[in-house]
Amino acid sequence: MTDTLSDKLAIDFCGLHFSSPLVLLSGCVGFGEEYTRVAGFSNRDVGAICLKGTTGAPRLGNPPHRVYETPAGMLNAIGLQNPGVDKVVDEILPTLDFDETRFIANVSGSTLEEYEAVTRRFDDSPIDAIEINISCPNVKEGGVAFGNDPDMSARVVETCRAVTDKPLITKLSPNQTDIAENARRCIEAGSDAFAVINTLMGMAIDIDSRTPVIGNNQGGLSGPAIKPIALLKVHQVAQVCRAHGIPIIGQGGVTTPEDALEFLIAGASAVGVGTALFYDPLICQRINRGILDYLDRHELASVNQLTDTLILNGATAC
Repeated sequence: MTDTLSDKLAIDFCGLHFSSPLVLLSGCVGFGEEYTRVAGFSNRDVGAICLKGTTGAPRLGNPPHRVYETPAGMLNAIGLQNPGVDKVVDEILPTLDFDETRFIANVSGSTLEEYEAVTRRFDDSPIDAIEINISCPNVKEGGVAFGNDPDMSARVVETCRAVTDKPLITKLSPNQTDIAENARRCIEAGSDAFAVINTLMGMAIDIDSRTPVIGNNQGGLSGPAIKPIALLKVHQVAQVCRAHGIPIIGQGGVTTPEDALEFLIAGASAVGVGTALFYDPLICQRINRGILDYLDRHELASVNQLTDTLILNGATAC
């Protein structure tokens, strides 16, 4: 499918042209170069690539083990290992081919000041858009994650909005009480789009040593196990985004064309692919073909016609 994507798959996302609704998720493809070494892979098969989470200063990340396979998923606690924003902007971005696909920076930080500084640095770069990872611990606020509190989330978005005109995509955490309220506050603060959802917190235990398998004790759970939760969260956030025309990247456990279609119907404009890449680097080609087959079978002219078309049942009780 490389170089021959159908116009039916193209979407407009925050004013950016995506040749496919598929987005490669942050942390799964390094800084955009890792999968170019895989025979048959092409950046042209996806609408956008989210680069690895980037902080102000370089970080070594967490102690091992950092990744652990679970039934229907994967735990990871990499700890934002990255070379720092200056090296990313000065040395890595110039090596990327912006004619092939769109590239989205992922801004991470421990303080508002760090979010501001990293966002400002990416604003003065060729990057197409900026994703704000608000699931990092807020050191100045006693270790509470920014993304689990609507006030803190809004403050991060507002801080980043003040230093860039590039599209801002806020990655929402599922580890919170009311994700729709958080989305509403982030829209008011200036978010242009959302990525829904980030990983769920989880743990695995070595029963012989009676210690956590992950060196950080806990990690983020991704993969098919979280897809039902992610679908519900996309649906909930879509209720808030609909009136404002705010697009959503739906993500969490996408491994098949049917998964991607579910996210689109639930309210997503684009669909993130992450954990599946670890066992099938060419999976996006198959998902693109499956989406096209569905559009043809249902006589739909564009993938846009699927977004937010969920028809709810009449029942409302839990």
